[in-house]
Amino acid sequence: MRPFILVNVLALLASLTPAQSEDELRQAEKAWAAAVTQRDFNALERLLHDDLIYAHSTGVIETKQQYLGRLRTGAQRYDRIEHEKITVKLHGNAAVVHAFVRMTGEADKRPFDNRLMILHLWVRQGNQWRLAAHQSTQLAK
Repeated sequence: MRPFILVNVLALLASLTPAQSEDELRQAEKAWAAAVTQRDFNALERLLHDDLIYAHSTGVIETKQQYLGRLRTGAQRYDRIEHEKITVKLHGNAAVVHAFVRMTGEADKRPFDNRLMILHLWVRQGNQWRLAAHQSTQLAK
């Protein structure tokens, strides 16, 4: 029975068109933004890769545990994440997403209102895209 299931899963993955995968990644981006702003830690646990490298525009680099820890304690809070433009490039079971975003919130008790360029590396695990790396660059206001 297992070989039959494996063959069906592989056929399903192979049947995804690039446009479908791009749509899935755009949805994953929106799901990440929603989970962060709504402080939905269950969703973030599922969306974030266990080996996440999260590089903030300040130069601070965090692991998944550090990033989630700061979100849970309120040391880092995002009130709004709005994608202005999203570009998706597929590379097999990985994808690079480049976007311009506006983020507002508070970090270490200091409010921020940033326009950023972000680069995300998403990796497909099974039938789910998971965020493996985040890099942001602050843009002029």
